[in-house]
Amino acid sequence: MDMGDKIRKLRLSKGMTQEDVASRADLARSFISQVESDKTSPTVDNLERIIKAVGSSLNAFFSDYSDEKIVYKKDDRVPLYDMPPGINIKMLMDEIEDKELDAYYLLLEPNAETDVEDYHNGDEFGFLISGSLSLFLDDKVYRLEEGDCFYFKADKKHHVKNTSEEFESRLLWIKFD
Repeated sequence: MDMGDKIRKLRLSKGMTQEDVASRADLARSFISQVESDKTSPTVDNLERIIKAVGSSLNAFFSDYSDEKIVYKKDDRVPLYDMPPGINIKMLMDEIEDKELDAYYLLLEPNAETDVEDYHNGDEFGFLISGSLSLFLDDKVYRLEEGDCFYFKADKKHHVKNTSEEFESRLLWIKFD
């Protein structure tokens, strides 16, 4: 394993500089540079401090990336229960605790609407695959037709409603933390 390169990639994926890592780990920036270029090997204690500084753990750092799930098949989808009548929601990816998003596929029968979600942190994105719907954000209503998408900060009460009397609507909805 090329430990230095793995540390560098992890640091860059978090948008951090060597100085950021050094400051958080209470180590010299030059030491971080030497570790990343494999010019020196850190002690276990220093390695743990570096890895924690970039928001990871020794366990995650040394886990085999080949176990990382990349493709999520249709059969992997997780249905959500206790939905309003006419609403079928499936989580598109399971086992995503370490990811910063949730992706859902919604099937809304004619005139069906989701429950109102209260204010929360994060952003939300939706792509209307088919049909038509209304997006309700606080007191505003936005009309969407097939192929339209939306994006908003989730600091508003929000929900969607299928506006068709006869056709289903299909929506991809992604929530970012």
